[in-house]
Amino acid sequence: MKATDIIADGFGRVREVVHEAVDGLAAERLNARVDPAANSITWLVWHLARIQDDHVADAGELEQVWRAGGWADRFALPLPAAATGYGHSARQVGTVRVDSGELLLGYFDAVHEQTLRFVRGLAATDLDRVVDERWDPPVTLGVRLVSVLSDDLQHAGQAAFVRGVLERGAS
Repeated sequence: MKATDIIADGFGRVREVVHEAVDGLAAERLNARVDPAANSITWLVWHLARIQDDHVADAGELEQVWRAGGWADRFALPLPAAATGYGHSARQVGTVRVDSGELLLGYFDAVHEQTLRFVRGLAATDLDRVVDERWDPPVTLGVRLVSVLSDDLQHAGQAAFVRGVLERGAS
């Protein structure tokens, strides 16, 4: 199996968890927070998609789906267009809301498709290319993609956990 196939498989697993966390939920549940400082499912999925979009676009010298696909306009968040959620305060987290899971999954799926096209077009040697020299040691493309996968899986798992808490609380 090629390294790029393993990375693509990892992103596919993120997609499965995201869809399980979001599918069938009303906006009220997607936007709910288990306490005032907690992240909502909406924020978690939006954030993981924004980070993936930002990092993959940067590494691949691509346009971010957020802007190119008109998603920033569709979400119409009261945040700078470049916001990814990194470092958000509890107040900022509360501003990331959707009217439906379709909007949230539409953006996530568009990012996922761009990521898969990019990853499937890579050769194994591309993974050794340095994409960020601000670190010691410098970050390679392979390390960056694994970092995004790790972050995505953590946030997708958190979204699934929040869904479970909300569903148990409603019964």
